[in-house]
Amino acid sequence: MTTWLIANPKAGDGQRGAGFWQERLARAGVTGLTVCDFDQDDWMERVSADDRVLAAGGDGSVNRAASLCLRTGATLGILPSGTANDFARNLGLPDDPTALCELVASGRTHWLDVAGFDDQIFLNVAHIGLGTWPVRESSSQTKRLLGRFSYVATLLRKVRDKRGFRAVIECESGVVAGRWLSIVVATGAFFGGGNEIPEASANDGQLDIVAVKPRSLMRLFLTFLRVRIFRRSPGQTDTVVHLKSPWCRIDTHKPKTVTADGDVAGKTPLDVTCRPGCLKVICEQVVCT
Repeated sequence: MTTWLIANPKAGDGQRGAGFWQERLARAGVTGLTVCDFDQDDWMERVSADDRVLAAGGDGSVNRAASLCLRTGATLGILPSGTANDFARNLGLPDDPTALCELVASGRTHWLDVAGFDDQIFLNVAHIGLGTWPVRESSSQTKRLLGRFSYVATLLRKVRDKRGFRAVIECESGVVAGRWLSIVVATGAFFGGGNEIPEASANDGQLDIVAVKPRSLMRLFLTFLRVRIFRRSPGQTDTVVHLKSPWCRIDTHKPKTVTADGDVAGKTPLDVTCRPGCLKVICEQVVCT
């Protein structure tokens, strides 16, 4: 068995690179690491189903490592080093790096869902509308200074200017059409730097589609607060629609940018299918909100 370590030196504040994790993994008994990166891909052909691929970075880096694991059958390990790290929240990973490395050494795993669209995947979330702007506009410097709050800062700047966009959402639960401020398609329970999706988990075989209508800033805040306090799905309200389905199609009046796991992934229409229990990941538990 080979343990591959992929570290993104630009992730987060840049303080958790390969050296940071090598030292702590060695203390936990994980030795003989092969350090590599995605800029040189010759090593990928040597990855096998018995191997572990440890990704030190944000959701974008983890996405690329997961694609490799799906192709080879290898086990994915996440060493959160990015800005949002929402996928890591789905696994309840320890915040303490030492405890996390001990978890890697233990070898405990769970099988997780993956969302497939076109020839791509996402592990955590795809955005259309307002939610794409933090990816499109937040600079590396802003992320370094504000961390996950850089996403909030960008959204607050944009929400006042947005009248929304027209889209039709189709899924197993039915068809919903209207004008939307943002549409989220998630495989797990967290998005946008820690925002919870009620009654969701990363291994329930379902996509969670959360669509927000254009409303005043105060009304949006009150809706968010109500969902956060009561920790229940809003279902369909005059502000938010929450649907669950193993598949969905989102078609917009005009092509809209789609971001997935923190990267620009294309344009609408967006067709997504949940691939249940297909990715083996090192973790103690799968969080269910």
